[in-house]
This record gives sequence, C-alpha cells and structure tokens, in this order.
Amino acid sequence: MTRIVVVGAGQAGASVVARLRARGHDGPITLIGAEPVPPYQRPPLSKAYLLGEMEAERLLLRAPEFYAENAITLRLGQPVTAIDTMAQTVTLAGDAVPYDELVLATGSVPRRLPAAIGGDLRGVFTVRTLADIDAMRPLFQPGKRLVIVGGGYIGLEAAAVARKLGLEVTVLEMAPRILQRVAAPETSDYFRALHTARGVTILESTGLHRLLGTDGHVTAARLTDGRELPADFGIAGVGILPDTALAQAAGLVIDNGIRTDEMGRTSAPHVWAAGDCASFPWQGGRLRLESVGNAIDQAEAVADNILGDGTPYVAAPWFWSDQYDCKLQIAGLNTGYDRIVTRGPDGDAVSFWYLAADRLLAVDAMNDPRAYMVGKRLIEMGRSPDPVLLADPATNLKALLK
Repeated sequence: MTRIVVVGAGQAGASVVARLRARGHDGPITLIGAEPVPPYQRPPLSKAYLLGEMEAERLLLRAPEFYAENAITLRLGQPVTAIDTMAQTVTLAGDAVPYDELVLATGSVPRRLPAAIGGDLRGVFTVRTLADIDAMRPLFQPGKRLVIVGGGYIGLEAAAVARKLGLEVTVLEMAPRILQRVAAPETSDYFRALHTARGVTILESTGLHRLLGTDGHVTAARLTDGRELPADFGIAGVGILPDTALAQAAGLVIDNGIRTDEMGRTSAPHVWAAGDCASFPWQGGRLRLESVGNAIDQAEAVADNILGDGTPYVAAPWFWSDQYDCKLQIAGLNTGYDRIVTRGPDGDAVSFWYLAADRLLAVDAMNDPRAYMVGKRLIEMGRSPDPVLLADPATNLKALLK
C-alpha cells in the first residue's frame, strides 16, 4: 500500500489529500501542519475575519470530521524538522514518519522588517496566519494609529479593514506608486483614489528609516524624509517568500521556489511539490504563483500524477482582492504588457485590459464580474479581441467570445 505524506496543511496540502481520497487512493495518508489548527482559508484573514464578520470555524476548509471519516491522519502543531530522501522519512517531534510518496506544500512565509530597524518591536505584525490576525485584532479599535509598510494588496486590504473600524491609517510605499510591482498605473490610480476618499493617508516614494519604540513596543515610524509618524501598532506588508528551508536542507533544487517538472516532481525521487512553494515550467520559462486557484489546481494535478495520470500541469492564473465595497478580480499575468485598454467606468464598474502587441495578457476588473469572466475565457482560449472593439463601450463583451 502506497504511503503518502503531505507536509504543509494549507490550501495546497488539504487539496492534495482530498483529491487522493476522491480518486480512490486507499493507502495511508498523513497530513502534517506546523500550525495547531486544521487547514483553513487564508484570504479572509485580512478581510472578513479581521473585520469580525467571519468566525474562526467558517475559515476551515473542511469540517474536522472529514479527515477522520476519510482515514487521513492529521499531525498538527508539529513542524517537520528534516527530510531524508534516501531513507524516505520525514522527522517531526522526534518521530521519523516513512513515506512512499512525499508532497511538499509548505507554502510561503512573510518578509519581515529587519530587527535593525525595529522590526522585532512588539506591536509590529505580519498578515499570514490565524495566529497573526488573532494577535493584532484587539488593536483594531477606533482612533488607534496604524502604520502599514508596503502598498501591495495585503497592506491595502488591511488598510480598508482598519478604516472601516475607525482607525487612523497611513500606508508607506517606497516605490513611486502603490501596487507598482503587480499592476498598471491605472489600477494604482483607482485604488489610491479609493483609499484616499475613505481617509487613508498614502505616502508614495516614501521609505521607512526605522521604527521607534518605548519599553520594547512600537510608538512611531521615522521616515526616510525625516518625518516621524506616531503609531500604536504597525503592519509589514512587504511581500512573501516561498518556504523552501526544508527542501533546501534535504538537497532539493531550489529555483525561486522548489523546482518541479511539469508533473510536479522535484529533483528528488518520490518527492513532489505544489502551491506557493513550487516553481514549475511555464511558456518556455519558469513560474511560481501565489494564489488560491493555483494552490488548488496544482495540488490536484500532483495528486492525479502520483496516481499515475501523467498529465502536465497547465496554470490558468487568477486572483482577487476585496477592499471596502470594491471587488477586484484579476485574470491572467500582465508581465510584458505594452498597452492598457480601459472599459468604463460604468457606474462603479471599470476594467483595465493588458495587451502586448495586441495580444491579451490579463485583465483587472473592479466590480465588473462580466469583464473578468470574458477576459479569463479569452485568455484560456488564446484569443485576443480587437483593441478598438474592446475600448468601445457599445461592444457587448460576451460577443467577443463567439
């Protein structure tokens, strides 16, 4: 009987084990997680959960009894300390667990502000785990002063929740504009206006010199221009890194994540990887995606291939973000775009379409699910609409699919 061990009890790890059982695998399955809770959704952490609109139980991906009913052994709160690819074991809590096939779904870890600039002061948080949010939630009180370092989606989502709850919020972005790494200027302009209208102070081209503290707790942020902002607490939203420490220590090849082939196999026999931690072949290069959609799809592809399907994983990237009453949906990857086509605004709906030499790459749709749906389908079909038709508000988007 094939023994399958999955390291990482997040979205990807949970998807692997559920898929294996759904496909009829009847051998032992062990799912190992460093956190002491069953697999849960991460996106609502910085939105509904932080806002107090979602209870912890609703975060769970599966009811706790699902794992027992499907004979999936959960080992929670027990981080894996080593992998021996020769002996085919993983070590945790002093116990060596044997495997016939191993899946690494270790996810990602947040970048932290260096201790040298005050990153280790109490009251400085990252947004990644349930424990992170539980630690900061008591501070989300009206009138509290929050400084967010980083104007990416995580930082902006936290800013939206904080303003809804009546906090004074300042977002620091070292780059010339928020979302510069991931979005076009048009999308940056949209979200800057959205947040500014709701009272968030956004400081672009402004870096953090250091955080200041009293008795070990953050009290202010000193900026690179010399200003000091008082702060009751701070959030570091400066990106995430693939969690490759275990894989690297075990001798696996690392290439912006754990390097896999198109099937999800790593450089070690009988070891696979999926989710945020995995780097896979993509259009002649390599890609690593940080998204729920990829975590699910890639994990299920790996499960299928462990069972012998032999089907290459083909990603269909999509993402989303909720801020105030705006739902942003993103289809595709905008890397290499040279032109933006704007549709709208039509009421509170607007979309920005990324093209490279008239080839559709991606779409950012704000409160426009039709634009997102059509853009996603066009990208998956490899079709690019006439930019003139796309820009014409009279064009029926669904007609572009015919």
